[in-house]
Amino acid sequence: MNYIIRKLRQEEVKILDKFLYEAIFIPEGVEAPPMEIINQPELQVYVDGFGTRDGDISFVAETDGVIVGAVWVRIMDDYGHVDNETPSFAISLLKEYRGNGIGTELMRRMLVELKSCNYKKASLAVQKQNYAVRMYKNVGFEIVDENEEEYIMVCQL
Repeated sequence: MNYIIRKLRQEEVKILDKFLYEAIFIPEGVEAPPMEIINQPELQVYVDGFGTRDGDISFVAETDGVIVGAVWVRIMDDYGHVDNETPSFAISLLKEYRGNGIGTELMRRMLVELKSCNYKKASLAVQKQNYAVRMYKNVGFEIVDENEEEYIMVCQL
């Protein structure tokens, strides 16, 4: 599959709403929530005013002029928060583009960027049932904490 990875342009920031929704893990057999769920404060922290704060960084995967995936980080008090110096990840791809290695390449590109910006580590939260746990481990994330439903993972840069 041909695609490019590039920085998100400021005029494209609203597309992160779509990818925030796509990032919600829906277990097999569970009905997807309505799109409006992303308006909840605990989810808005990922996208509200994105690009206006130091440490807001995003890359997108594009194929045939269509953005099919996004990865973004910011320092925020989210599910994956470990401290106020560590950016937290959000990543998702449109369903039909999953399983092609695009997510792995987006993660790797962001990790290189974070290292070049002198961050020491990055974090994320992921549902234990999510198939992406394996991919996160493959790019260098390790489980540092967990609760009943999810892992908190950190990658040392």
